[in-house]
Amino acid sequence: MRQRVDAVTASQLVIAPVLLPLLAGIALLLGRSLDLRWRRAFALTCALGQIVLALVLTRAVADGSVLVYALGNWPAPFGIVLVADRLAAWLLVTTSVLAWFALAYACLGSDRDGRHFHVLFQLQIFGLSGAFLTGDLFNLFVFFEVLLLASYGLLLHGGGRRRTRAGLHYVVINLVGSTLFLFAAGTFYGILGTLNLADLAEKAAAVSPQDLPLVRTAGLLLFAVFALKAALVPLYLWLPAAYANTSAPAAALFAIMTKVGAYSILRVSTLIFGADAGPVANLIADWLLPVALLTLAVGLIGAAGSARLRLQIAYLVVASIGTLLTAIGLGTVSGIGAGLYYLPHSTFAAAALFLLAELIAGQRGALADRLAPGPVMGRHWVLGVLFFLSAILIVGLPPLSGFIGKFLILRAALDHPAAVWVLGIVLGGGLLALLTLARSGSLLFYQIAEADAGTAVPPPTWRALAPVAGLLTLGAAMTFWAGPLSDYTAATAEQLLQPDGYVRAVLGEG
Repeated sequence: MRQRVDAVTASQLVIAPVLLPLLAGIALLLGRSLDLRWRRAFALTCALGQIVLALVLTRAVADGSVLVYALGNWPAPFGIVLVADRLAAWLLVTTSVLAWFALAYACLGSDRDGRHFHVLFQLQIFGLSGAFLTGDLFNLFVFFEVLLLASYGLLLHGGGRRRTRAGLHYVVINLVGSTLFLFAAGTFYGILGTLNLADLAEKAAAVSPQDLPLVRTAGLLLFAVFALKAALVPLYLWLPAAYANTSAPAAALFAIMTKVGAYSILRVSTLIFGADAGPVANLIADWLLPVALLTLAVGLIGAAGSARLRLQIAYLVVASIGTLLTAIGLGTVSGIGAGLYYLPHSTFAAAALFLLAELIAGQRGALADRLAPGPVMGRHWVLGVLFFLSAILIVGLPPLSGFIGKFLILRAALDHPAAVWVLGIVLGGGLLALLTLARSGSLLFYQIAEADAGTAVPPPTWRALAPVAGLLTLGAAMTFWAGPLSDYTAATAEQLLQPDGYVRAVLGEG
């Protein structure tokens, strides 16, 4: 009886990271007339609670358990289920920690630019958490729409011509993606009679020959949607302008958005179209690695050619998703494990750079974030050190976590037939990124131009610098605990490549 109570309690943990930000968003909407200080304190407390819930859930699944919560107590595949395993918990921790630092920065003043910033921020966390935990394809679409609707508001937060134009492109392209998602889901349901991911895994493996072309077409359409969300080449063009023109806290939180697409590719490719999926096995295995490498190269070329720091960082986000999916595209335990270690590192590094870019732009007057010589900035040595550490982190130089992540990816690629391509593009791309950020740092901090009279601005406060330093500290922490973290990600990869445990947990042993 005691074990049954513990099992029920553990399964109820699964819905908690979804309920908390939803209820927080509703409460903030109802309390929008309260003083901003109270709303900030409440939002930060809820974001901290989300971190605690994510860590507790991670501990519950660390032994390989798969926790299932059936909404309305309807069993799968007839009802909606939320499923937590190592992968979902890993993404939840990354998202919740990132969200807290982005929110802490926003509470310094940028949340005043829009009336419902805190409501939208909590709903964004709600959509992200639901996307990582859902065990149903249609509800993955629903959570995609929730996080996209919230991101539309956050993207336009504060207004402005550039922001509005970038937001329009972002909205239109993602609406097209959502429409294609519905087509794919409808085809799956029409042919296989289910949208539960575990049930899809069983029925897709036993699909009849006459239905096979439609199932493969729906699968490829679904992967195209995920590639759009992940900003893979050639579907990445929406990202640079959107991320470069939104507010710094929104851009920092958006650093996890492309990872939702990568998560979806990894989840569906291992669960529904894995090596043991019969006629639909390895549906995207042949093209994922080449497209990922091309995305990495295009992202770095775009960063090298950028004239603005924020645009350069946005292209580095594209390059980071290329690196992540290169590791996933290797299709091995070591490759996927290395990619999962690299995922939070690249997210925290990009977020730190977005926050830092706004602080730098605020010190340069009309030049803003243009990569051109400018006046001496307030606390320039602090900003310079933070920029230097951020560059080391995102490029992947020792001794920080970026070096460990790329080393693990390169080691995993040694036995792959495309090893030469992977090593050449990853190492060459790292050199190009180093030269690009070195040039940017030189223009920003070493080539000084005469300041215009009356353009002096107060230096950035220590409170504004703290979230940047906190995100960089996470990179150092990932270096210090690289052993346990890489062991966890390797175990996660093993669990993903053996999806029977997930299927049994959702559908039952029978």
